[in-house]
Amino acid sequence: MLAYDVSQRTREIGVRGAIGASHGEIIALILKQGLWKTGFGIGLGLVGAVLLSRSMTSLLFGVTPTEPLVYAAVALVLIVVALLASYLPARRAAKIDPLVALRDE
Repeated sequence: MLAYDVSQRTREIGVRGAIGASHGEIIALILKQGLWKTGFGIGLGLVGAVLLSRSMTSLLFGVTPTEPLVYAAVALVLIVVALLASYLPARRAAKIDPLVALRDE
């Protein structure tokens, strides 16, 4: 999904590069966008997990339904995976040549 967003924003990223944005700033912009979406998804997921955990008590072994350490560990793993998945589109966006992006349309 993030790769699609980056492809749709090629012109904007080209303009940012043309007015002086560094590769690091463009990568940070895309990573921030990916983390924002991840944070929103994790927030919704945690609320849903807390609401559904009571009904899944029989499926849990060795942990309570609302174990904060388990929720924190899962959220941390998802954040790390999202960072890794966001890095490839961010790196591709940083390599966009501003002249090609502006001439594209």
